[in-house]
Amino acid sequence: MANVLIPLPSRDSDPSEVAVSWQTLRSDGHVVVFATSDGQPAHSDELMLSGIGLDPWGWLPGLRRLRVVGLVLRANGDARKAYAAMQNDIAFGSPRRWDELHANDFDGLLLPGGHRARGMREYLESPVLQQLAVAFFDAGKPVAAICHGVLLAARSRSPKTGKSVLFGRRTTALTWAFEKKAWMTTRITRFWDPHYYRTYNEATDQTDGYMSVQQEVTRALADPADFRDVPPDVKDYARKTNGIARDSATDDSPAFVVRDGNYLSARWPGDVHRFAREFSAMLAEAKT
Repeated sequence: MANVLIPLPSRDSDPSEVAVSWQTLRSDGHVVVFATSDGQPAHSDELMLSGIGLDPWGWLPGLRRLRVVGLVLRANGDARKAYAAMQNDIAFGSPRRWDELHANDFDGLLLPGGHRARGMREYLESPVLQQLAVAFFDAGKPVAAICHGVLLAARSRSPKTGKSVLFGRRTTALTWAFEKKAWMTTRITRFWDPHYYRTYNEATDQTDGYMSVQQEVTRALADPADFRDVPPDVKDYARKTNGIARDSATDDSPAFVVRDGNYLSARWPGDVHRFAREFSAMLAEAKT
């Protein structure tokens, strides 16, 4: 049984990546501790839970509950059930504060993602969390990161070397193909909030996708080839790359994860069941 830390932003984390990870780890007997910046319970991105507000008519009070795009983009049924169960977890309702955390108190670290700028920037830009991630990597403890959580890891630089903790490691993260597809969709369907799906936007002098998760993570690596995406010859390539199919507790075929030693990464909520199961196994392995 491992003691696992899951730090969260105060709001706008991805509900699938948090709740399915929590459910899997708890089911396998691990203890999950949550933490937020102020020690108050976190709130995931409501749009990703309900899907309300992701269609072109989502701003109209009489029509906003009519969902088409929202049903596709929101968390699936398994994730929503896991999120509802997590709401009753004592640890989730009584999180620790980021500034009182020490890597020595935990056996592993899991960094979920989320994309909405208003809440995620607090998490991604936190020097406290970045140095905490460095401490876990330096101690050789299991670390898992998914989606924008990989960006937090990439920004975590060792004070000894000045390099990212991912320098010299292989990783995946939210790909630009996935991020751009969701952004291009929601900038049309949620036209009154066109950058909803982008945490950071490019400046006028930056190339397309420069501020995407994939490109920023890649800039932190020793070799651009260390950023891994689904190989074109892999089985179930189409399901892994269409941005629609998601894995489940019984079907790994749409999922793609990358393990490098004690570090595990995944791209998006559609990988989360396999991601959580593999991290749970890594924690058990580290305890033996």
